[in-house]
Amino acid sequence: MQKQLIECVPNISEGRDTQKIQEIARTVETVEGVKLLDIDPGKATNRTVITFVGAPEPVIEAAFLLIKKAAELIDMNTHTGEHPRFGATDVCPLVPISNISIEETAKYAHKLGERVGKELGIPGYFYEGAAKQEKRKNLSNCRSGEYEGLSNKLSNPEWTPDFGPAQFSANVAKTGVTAISARDFLIAYNVNLNTTSTRRANAIAFDIREAGRIKREGNPITGKKVLDANGEPERVPGKLKAVKGIGWYIDEYGIAQISYNLTNISITSMHVAFDESCKSAEERGLRVTGSELVGLVPLQAMLDAADFFLIKQQRSLGISESEKIKIAVKSLGLDDLKPFNPQEKIIEYMLKSDTKRLVDFKLDDFADETAGESMAPGGGSIAAYVGTLGVALGTMVANLSAHKAGWDNRWEEFSKWAQKGQAYKNKLLYLVDEDTNAFNKIVDGFRMPKDSPKEVEARKAAIEVATIYATEIPFQVMETAYESMEVMQAMLTDGMQSSLSDSAVGVLCAKTAVLGAYLNVRINAKDIKDRTFADEILSKAEKIYQAAVNVEQETLAYVDSKI
Repeated sequence: MQKQLIECVPNISEGRDTQKIQEIARTVETVEGVKLLDIDPGKATNRTVITFVGAPEPVIEAAFLLIKKAAELIDMNTHTGEHPRFGATDVCPLVPISNISIEETAKYAHKLGERVGKELGIPGYFYEGAAKQEKRKNLSNCRSGEYEGLSNKLSNPEWTPDFGPAQFSANVAKTGVTAISARDFLIAYNVNLNTTSTRRANAIAFDIREAGRIKREGNPITGKKVLDANGEPERVPGKLKAVKGIGWYIDEYGIAQISYNLTNISITSMHVAFDESCKSAEERGLRVTGSELVGLVPLQAMLDAADFFLIKQQRSLGISESEKIKIAVKSLGLDDLKPFNPQEKIIEYMLKSDTKRLVDFKLDDFADETAGESMAPGGGSIAAYVGTLGVALGTMVANLSAHKAGWDNRWEEFSKWAQKGQAYKNKLLYLVDEDTNAFNKIVDGFRMPKDSPKEVEARKAAIEVATIYATEIPFQVMETAYESMEVMQAMLTDGMQSSLSDSAVGVLCAKTAVLGAYLNVRINAKDIKDRTFADEILSKAEKIYQAAVNVEQETLAYVDSKI
């Protein structure tokens, strides 16, 4: 259900010819499911950073097309620029965004590299998370000698390319070499201070960043540098790993900032960098007034920040995603200098489809859509939505209980129940639309041509597959709605007793969802040709239905005894 997303950030060796840059960048938009997010050219470096995102397979297809187009339009024989480079597409990192690990992302990097080598004849190296040799992890090692040293490098057995030819041919002279990687997401993040002093901002940056500050004798600012055995300055490391930082003054805002690069947010997150900056600032008589996010951020980074601050407040984590985003924005002060629009700053939100889902409708529009002449949404979608409302009530009671005066020592207990409730709620919301999608697949099957024996068989097969799916989806509604009853049952006995009726109504909604979905399972299962499958799912559905009826009866008896 959860979609995998990766970001690709190729750097091409062209930063001056706008037409070429646009032609290269726009190739990614020819791939369905890929969204071009940014094109950032640099004239002095003669280099452009392009950013796009999508599911893994479409992204590596788009990356391949971009590398191919760059190879056609850029001639490395004539390239000059201030930035280190050795290829038309100099580097092509893949970055995991959501529901995918760095190890999985590396496999896609390898797949892309193999294709670039075989189909385009471009040699290259895998670096960072995709590196196949330890010494190739560091990009600067792979790129040492740059373009001008490629002829010797490619003939050196120690630097045989990971993919593509090992000869400096006329084709390679034109395209150069490409480095492909899997790396963690980098966040450019600035922390705002109530001072105009760059020196004070730098002092905090040195406290925090991994490189820290140079060690000195006596006075930490003016004292003599302490040297190591090799004559190099010793350093006092900063508090946080995978953080680069420096202080500067921003004339536009009239304040000093600490400018951070968080090079691995799985090691040091945005909220940890912010929190440690607040502590360091306070020690120096300063105050952090907010922060600024440069570029885009993964949704999970915002949700993690919200959870961090909710835990500090001893508040329930089982609140909605939209509420968590508000908590993160306000806690980090992301709207301190200018408005922060999550729809434009969070990667996943920028990728949302323009197609309107049922769950995006307003309540009255959803009712009107249901009441209309079309056959969908039907009973299955409505059952799923009733189940959503039921577990939402249980989650509400959990959140109210977590915040109840005098129950502060129990907030974690209720927070866990609220988090469970949110998970059930999200699954049921997904099933609201998926039930309608499943029904539409049956309709599509019946609309298939049947003018030949082959078409008739293909049509029958499609209808059978669609019918099985249209039976499995309401069965999932049954399972999820029944399992969600555990939240309401816990709140009935352990939650706020003033909300007893709310928990009970939640159980009644969940039972209605189970029964409604059960009817859909039965009506769809009767048309399945595979009777073994049909009988098995009907047997399982019957057991869930009876169990839900028992929970409903127990709930009503319990409530009667308390009211």
